[in-house]
Amino acid sequence: MAGDWSDEQNDAIVADYFAMLANDLAGRPYSKAEHNRLLQAVIDRPRGSIEYKHQNISAVLKGLGENWIPGYKPAFAFQASLADAVVRWLNRHPDWLAPAARMAIGPSPSVLREEAMLWIGPPPTQSNAPPPDELEQMTAIARKYDVAERDARNRALGRAGEERVLAHERASLLAAGRTDLAGSIRWVSHVDGDGAGYDILSFDIDGRDRLIEVKTTRGWERTPFHISRNELAVAEERSKNWRLVRVWNFAREPKAFELRPPLEAHVSLMATSYQADLL
Repeated sequence: MAGDWSDEQNDAIVADYFAMLANDLAGRPYSKAEHNRLLQAVIDRPRGSIEYKHQNISAVLKGLGENWIPGYKPAFAFQASLADAVVRWLNRHPDWLAPAARMAIGPSPSVLREEAMLWIGPPPTQSNAPPPDELEQMTAIARKYDVAERDARNRALGRAGEERVLAHERASLLAAGRTDLAGSIRWVSHVDGDGAGYDILSFDIDGRDRLIEVKTTRGWERTPFHISRNELAVAEERSKNWRLVRVWNFAREPKAFELRPPLEAHVSLMATSYQADLL
């Protein structure tokens, strides 16, 4: 069969992909070849076409800031109807985005203790950006489906990310011999609630405050995120101390990068809501 894929075919292959992804995240064995063979009979598409469509689904999930199967390298230039099919599946399976119901939202407490140090790399820049067409398509997906808002509403994910950074900060200070400072780190958002403009009060080795705002995603490092007016204000007022730690790839192997004020040097800020006062 040639031509565009129907919604029914897209729905079938997306469901098959998520079945494999669930096994992959849980570390359960599965056969990609067997999945492909069974799909051929269901949707009347050849092996190569199915293989490439699986790669397209990886690209959609990458744009949505979600996990994807490493064995299916993202292939772009996909049809918008495929992205719609992926979002339909996610809407029908809300537990997939609920960390408490997922088998692989992030590291277990034992892993946090054993691997407290978090990999901190350089932030994304224009020099290490993907090809323009790829970046444009991924940015369009993230904007259309408001990935930043989804992550912001996922409080369990945010809390888990903050806990991961908290463990990293303590481990870093302990490794530097600053047990006094490690014991003084404060999880501000957990103890005092939101509103301080940062989540964690930590310290540099010399004792200077580190006011850390944590933003977490399961997706890739360029997944957009929300930042509040208050967080921006504190970043400006305490620019020498305030830091934004972006945690990404959280469900598999958490990594992070750090941004320092002024944030406008690193990100493009776009207003997404307005206050309306009556005239």
